[in-house]
Amino acid sequence: MVKVKIDSREVDVPPGSNIIDAAAALGVEIPTLCYLKGYEASNSCQVCTVKDRRTGRLISACGTKVVEGMDIDNETEEINDVRRTALELLLSEHVGDCRAPCDFACPAHMDIPLMLQQISDEHLRDAIITVKEDIALPAVLGRVCPKPCEKGCRRKDADGPVAICDLKRYVADVDLASESPYLPPCKPDSGKHVAVVGSGPSGLAAVYYLRRAGHACTFIEKNELLGGRLRTEESEEDLPRDVLDAEIHQIVRLGVGLRMNQPISEKHQLDALCNEFDAVVLAIGKTPPEAVEQLGIRASRKGIDVDSETYSTNRRGVFAIGNSLRGSGMVVRSTADGKEAAYIINQFLAGERKLSLGYEFSSRIGRVESGEIREFLAGSITATRTVPEHGANYDQHEAAEQSDRCFDCTCSSHGNCRLERWSEYYGANPNRFPRERRPYEVIGRESSVLFEPGKCIKCELCIKIAQQAQEPLGLTFVGRGFDVLLTVPFDGVMDEALTKVAAECIEACPTAALSFAERRRPPVLVQLAIPSTAKSEQTSGSL
Repeated sequence: MVKVKIDSREVDVPPGSNIIDAAAALGVEIPTLCYLKGYEASNSCQVCTVKDRRTGRLISACGTKVVEGMDIDNETEEINDVRRTALELLLSEHVGDCRAPCDFACPAHMDIPLMLQQISDEHLRDAIITVKEDIALPAVLGRVCPKPCEKGCRRKDADGPVAICDLKRYVADVDLASESPYLPPCKPDSGKHVAVVGSGPSGLAAVYYLRRAGHACTFIEKNELLGGRLRTEESEEDLPRDVLDAEIHQIVRLGVGLRMNQPISEKHQLDALCNEFDAVVLAIGKTPPEAVEQLGIRASRKGIDVDSETYSTNRRGVFAIGNSLRGSGMVVRSTADGKEAAYIINQFLAGERKLSLGYEFSSRIGRVESGEIREFLAGSITATRTVPEHGANYDQHEAAEQSDRCFDCTCSSHGNCRLERWSEYYGANPNRFPRERRPYEVIGRESSVLFEPGKCIKCELCIKIAQQAQEPLGLTFVGRGFDVLLTVPFDGVMDEALTKVAAECIEACPTAALSFAERRRPPVLVQLAIPSTAKSEQTSGSL
């Protein structure tokens, strides 16, 4: 056995092991993109770089065999910087979306492509679970939202955006009309109690996510009915009250206390709430600065003054959301406030010292040209956009067809991509090394395997796998230097290149450059937690 140290921890490993093996023996995972156990290391991505403390040299963990007495630095600021830079260099020429443009355009960051996939598959129960992971009032928003998601839809510049908002309403209406409308499970009782003052869209959303996180919640409402501005600013024709009442009922069913006809307008009233509850959320709608000051908290020009990252007021344990801080805004923005604030309040109630929405990495293609839009259209159906007449709804066939118009811009490996995973872990900035990106293209439309050259990092894994499996044709590189490209020899097609190990090559691909032609993601189990959202995300491009 060979004795080595990694970050001052000793371990004995068999001769011939590499540094990755030695780290694994200690329960430590060294990041890799171009390495696959059982195949010769290529040392190309440099993401597994470590430091040999004896020589001071930076070396590749995948391509370096252990020797007796080796002393390795793996988790240091210097190594993190090197790995981050390696990732940023790879991202500088990466042509791919981690998440779809419509997802970014939606203030609530709903996983729209997954919802559309589930509607297409006629899995409507799964679809409402996906929707209500990020949107507490989908039937309401399906009627009153100005559809920013559709403004972000990549298909809008071709033949009209996917009817995202109407499809969301369809899913929600079907669910509400069912014998057992979806009621998300709540985590065990946390022992914490939150007062939410006001029951408009932001307050309703806050309670929805706080209850799901296991916190007891009580509405403090000045009116006789819950709903806030949804009852006063929306007409019965645009938002039928039975729909609004049904969605509010679903939230109350989670187990919510109600104190109706109780306005909160004076400091002593807020003081009493702060003494009784572990946290207080002010969702009181548009409030003049002078009225804010009567509550004993700091006002801004538009309403309540809050920390822009945490929704915290100047009074500990008091948070403000929705139009109480911005004066006016979209209903979907208010519901997103409620979700984000609940995430922050969950941290506060857990005693965390630093409150933050966190950082969520995402690479983005950005604006696409007309020629590139044709590439997206080539992978979609030709159905024209249709929306139901006012008051009507889709039938199941129409909804499935309209969902199939989605380009499915979200990466097929989103959540499982190693480039995405390590870029988020190390806080990589995809814009650090800007360069003119290559055109978006997809090779292999005639095959069962698709190849996106813009995602390929030339890791060589697919070439090695095909070679070891003795594929008759296999894959190879052509060109030199920065212009090297993966291709099928003799102008063959992907199905000719990968007759035996297509699945193995796709699974090994660290960036989803290879995928099966049926690219949509498999259904996922929704994790019961307040979804992580990030207000400011570094992106590689702009819409």
